[in-house]
Amino acid sequence: MAVLAWLLIPLFAAVGAAIWGGWASRDRTTGDVAELAGYARFRDAMEKVRPDAEPAAPARPAETLEARDPVDAVESVEPV
Repeated sequence: MAVLAWLLIPLFAAVGAAIWGGWASRDRTTGDVAELAGYARFRDAMEKVRPDAEPAAPARPAETLEARDPVDAVESVEPV
């Protein structure tokens, strides 16, 4: 009878390992679909223009920013 008890220990260990292996290898991609849909809704909301908002100033081209003198890039500050 003691021999059967010692044989049950590896049996329970194997069953436990099989359960843990099945749980560890489960498919976890189901939550990604909802997260990606939420991110798409967020992007759409950020791209919408509010009717009461002022139009944004047009961005300056990169050529004009690079062509400027670095000294001119600093705003004038009055001495204290």
